[in-house]
Amino acid sequence: MLPVKEGQIKVLIVDDSAFMRKILTDILNSDPEINVVGFARNGKEAIDKVIQLKPTLVTMDVEMPIMSGIEALSHIMQSHPLPVVMLSSLTSDGAEATLSALDLGAVDFVEKPSSIYAINPKDIKAEIIDKIKVAATVKVGKKGGSERIVQTIEPRSSMREVKKQAHGGKRPLIAVGISTGGPRALQSVIPALPKGLSAPVVIVQHMPPGFTRSLADRLNSISNVTVKEAEDGEKLKDGWVYIAPGDFHVEIVEGQSSALTVKLTKDPPVSGHRPSADVMFKSISGLSNTDAIAVIMTGMGSDGSNGLKLLKESKGAYIIAQDEESCVVYGMPKSAVKLGIVDVVSPLSRITNTIINRLEVL
Repeated sequence: MLPVKEGQIKVLIVDDSAFMRKILTDILNSDPEINVVGFARNGKEAIDKVIQLKPTLVTMDVEMPIMSGIEALSHIMQSHPLPVVMLSSLTSDGAEATLSALDLGAVDFVEKPSSIYAINPKDIKAEIIDKIKVAATVKVGKKGGSERIVQTIEPRSSMREVKKQAHGGKRPLIAVGISTGGPRALQSVIPALPKGLSAPVVIVQHMPPGFTRSLADRLNSISNVTVKEAEDGEKLKDGWVYIAPGDFHVEIVEGQSSALTVKLTKDPPVSGHRPSADVMFKSISGLSNTDAIAVIMTGMGSDGSNGLKLLKESKGAYIIAQDEESCVVYGMPKSAVKLGIVDVVSPLSRITNTIINRLEVL
């Protein structure tokens, strides 16, 4: 172990693989702001080492003997809450476990390299280091984020359904850009949308392939609206929520009979992201007869702000930004707010209500 210098991020690596512990140590210790202070081979050891070493942050594998990463995470969030970044495999089971971990309070996750050939690229190394640095700044309260914020919907009428109205000949469309902290935040916003919503919803959530489908399935199981992973060529339906699939940009275009239609592309990543919120928002700016409600939520970086600016200038879109206090990372909303294009800054607990109230006056 290297001596800890003042101000360094102290990391505890929890993984039953000695090989993976070595790889992560080499990656993290290559940055002078990070110092790996210890290891644990299973969840039980992790709990003891958190108490003993008092790390700034923990990287946690999911599958381990004696006690799994999910069990250890739950215990840590209850007794000694601190930022935890999960190490996840790119499988359907890995995606489900990762979503469960995020729901329990893990700040973020990084992809577990599948082989030695996938370990060394500079982009993977940079992503891991960046996520560790951002996660280390997150304030984690007791029980972490396991308690979902319940939205209270207060439409002007007492009816729970949002009735389809004449929108001055224009079609309403809701578009959401979100990243770090997104899965848990979306579990607050999407299930609160009422059945009969008079607009489709399109979401760009930064996640790899497979994870977005698991997220869509999870949201669909707890929502009044239908939630699915977007498919190329499908027409958008009111009251349906479409999540951009991992590793595909999503654009909204006008198809046959001017129907709003999904277009998926493998165009190069934008600012390191595919899908990119900028790509989605920019595509909507080119639509005719569309009233857009754009929502920018928790996430690191600035993805979405350029597209939102174009959307505001070209269509006068109504833009909602999540407030700093309720964000896990106030990066993406902050960038939009700085541009002076945001109409309302809203806490997470009020975002759905803000969307619905705006729909009622279109």
